[in-house]
Amino acid sequence: MDSLLQARKTKSYNIRREIITFLVILAVLSVVFNTLIITGGGLMAQNGLYALGLMFSPAFAALLVRFIYARNLRGFGWKWGKTRYQILGYVVPMIYVLISYSLILLLGLGKLNTEITNKLNIVDILQFATLNVMINCVIVVGEEIGWRGFLLPQLARIMSFTQASMIVGVVWTLCHYPILIFMNYNTNSTPVWYSLICFSVLAMGVNMAMNWLRLKSGSLWTVIIFHAAHNEFIQELDPMIIDTGLTQYFISEFGVMLALAGVIVGWVFWRRRNELLATGNDTEL
Repeated sequence: MDSLLQARKTKSYNIRREIITFLVILAVLSVVFNTLIITGGGLMAQNGLYALGLMFSPAFAALLVRFIYARNLRGFGWKWGKTRYQILGYVVPMIYVLISYSLILLLGLGKLNTEITNKLNIVDILQFATLNVMINCVIVVGEEIGWRGFLLPQLARIMSFTQASMIVGVVWTLCHYPILIFMNYNTNSTPVWYSLICFSVLAMGVNMAMNWLRLKSGSLWTVIIFHAAHNEFIQELDPMIIDTGLTQYFISEFGVMLALAGVIVGWVFWRRRNELLATGNDTEL
């Protein structure tokens, strides 16, 4: 019994050591790239090279830590897994984004930009829904390797789903704060404090859903697709809404409508957290 207890303590210690090392490396990289972005004049400084470095910092930190301590790159969820979870990763953000923007229009909180929508055809829509999402997958992969390829599975080995999700959500959200506060990441004309609140609530909500899908599926690709679809649908729909006065307070990742959607989506998946106990998925896949 003593040897088993000691083995558990050693395992927990090793996991915590890896997590702390990851966070330290990530913090250093984040400071470096955020400083370069801010002093360089914005997210497009050096043709976006600094921003790209910032986005891939979580992946670099995670891969480096895994190589240092395990001498391999296993444990990130590289396998595809069951396709139904990849479909969910695509459909869930599509649903809450479309519902949010539909409500904005139905409630008169914004007006449809017919100059854009009248020019749309089936080819454009298919491009948004497929090719553009795949391109976004390449863009977000650097973040997801770190957040849900490494950090989430490691935390889930030593604490509950709720605790692990809250930590991942807080770290993920805070990493966006420097460019949100000091740079042009927020394209809305709303006060910074308002944008921070809406963005944080949205991020924590969808983070809960993404974490559930990652652990349930055992696949990193599920959340890469989720993240990419989320970004693409918002980026395409934002220009289609004309500001009628207060619209900026409701649209995009910095408006209240998607923040409310994030709360609902996060709550729905959090309610199903007990299902993760029976999945039998090995988070080291």
